[in-house]
Amino acid sequence: MNRIARWARAEWGPLYLAVRGPLVRRRWRAAPMAVGAVCLTAVLQFTQNQSWGYRFVQDIGAVRAQDPLWLALLRTPLSLFVPALDLPVWGALAQILLVFGIAEICLGWWRTLVIAYAATLAGTLYARLGIWLGPDSPFGLPGTDARVVDTGPSAAVVGLAVFLGWRYRAYVTAGVVIAAMVVEVLLKDNLAGKEHLAAIAAVLVLCGISELRHRRAATGSGLPPIRS
Repeated sequence: MNRIARWARAEWGPLYLAVRGPLVRRRWRAAPMAVGAVCLTAVLQFTQNQSWGYRFVQDIGAVRAQDPLWLALLRTPLSLFVPALDLPVWGALAQILLVFGIAEICLGWWRTLVIAYAATLAGTLYARLGIWLGPDSPFGLPGTDARVVDTGPSAAVVGLAVFLGWRYRAYVTAGVVIAAMVVEVLLKDNLAGKEHLAAIAAVLVLCGISELRHRRAATGSGLPPIRS
């Protein structure tokens, strides 16, 4: 038991300490962007389930690979907060509140949004590449996926989880998230699963860029690299 406790402290201790202080002092005010994102997602979910609101939400936040690229890029930011109609909304709300909240406390709201949108955009662009490659390619997709509505926070959540794992040296946790997404694709080879892998790839590139930037800064100052 002591060995497990030591491992847990080593794995999650830095992240826990980073979250605990602001959360105790400010409670929900420590992550206002995440709380606002939860409210926005709930409003969009309510609206798209109304006969008068479904088309409106589709027009402003639904992304399909068959759409013109400029339109998909325009809709991508809001698509992150439009829950998928075939999944329970509470799952999307819980993911946003937990992962976005932790990320906002640890990274700040603007870094959180940059990483979230980078992950989501990677998935959106991959869908077009996958359809172009075709179903015969291991990285390809069937043409019918061009009509699939691609919304929801899952790619952003996966990307943020991997980045936080790298940032706070919770490497086992980040590895488990990546392994779970790989298993998802192996068990259910669909658009969502492969988009999650594209999101992870994009975030790993961001991790590499950040690591390189800090190493260069540390070399110039003569101090060990500190991630920020």
